[in-house]
Amino acid sequence: MLAITHVPSPAMSECLLTFVARSAIDHKRASRQHTDYCRVLRDCGLEVRTLDVNRELPDCAFVEDLAVVLDDVAVVTRPGAAVRRIEIAAIESVLRGHRPIERILEPATLEGGDVLRVGRTLLVGFSSRTNAAGIGVIEGVVRRFGYEVRPVPVRGCLHLKTACTSLPDGRLVVNREWVDVGALHGFDLIDIPADEPWGANVTCLGDTVLVAAAHQVTADLIAGLGFKVRTVELDEFAKAEGGVTCLSLVVA
Repeated sequence: MLAITHVPSPAMSECLLTFVARSAIDHKRASRQHTDYCRVLRDCGLEVRTLDVNRELPDCAFVEDLAVVLDDVAVVTRPGAAVRRIEIAAIESVLRGHRPIERILEPATLEGGDVLRVGRTLLVGFSSRTNAAGIGVIEGVVRRFGYEVRPVPVRGCLHLKTACTSLPDGRLVVNREWVDVGALHGFDLIDIPADEPWGANVTCLGDTVLVAAAHQVTADLIAGLGFKVRTVELDEFAKAEGGVTCLSLVVA
């Protein structure tokens, strides 16, 4: 598996924010944390390609938002945040070597942080960054490859994956305050600890679950379910409304 990442921008303190207050971001510390994150990906058996093409753009490290990569196709997104659309070209050029490309086009918007694949189902967040037209476009694309799309209303957080991600066995880790769990019928839900509202953002690297180190109670909960857990410090990225899923695009 290949993980595409991007170095953090020196301008990261100027990143877009929606649901968190702005605070100073230490770029050197963020860069060290990003290096550690990439090391964990390699430890879990992934090849890591780290880009340095959008360095001047504050949100460039959050590559997950720019594409949805499936077995059969890569869907290049159209971010709801217009200023991020300039980042797309560089990511698309890399993905062209691995997948056929489809695009989300105007007036649709969709960000990869709103798309959670669980088997042959795509849960797609209806959020401040992904609109109904975007959900309709990706449904039209992936239906051809045998995927079902299920819209999931999101509230109080940036993306679906802020509030809901999956474990290796298909169970969902959720923060019920930020996602409409009625749209998740049929899935087994694991509630995150109330005092770690951001803890639902975890990512699966094979049979290992990666959790931000700030969410140790969540990490212990997941380990108690029988999964191997790795943690990584990402507090500088949390200041930019980011988490463990945001920093990579995985091409299986």
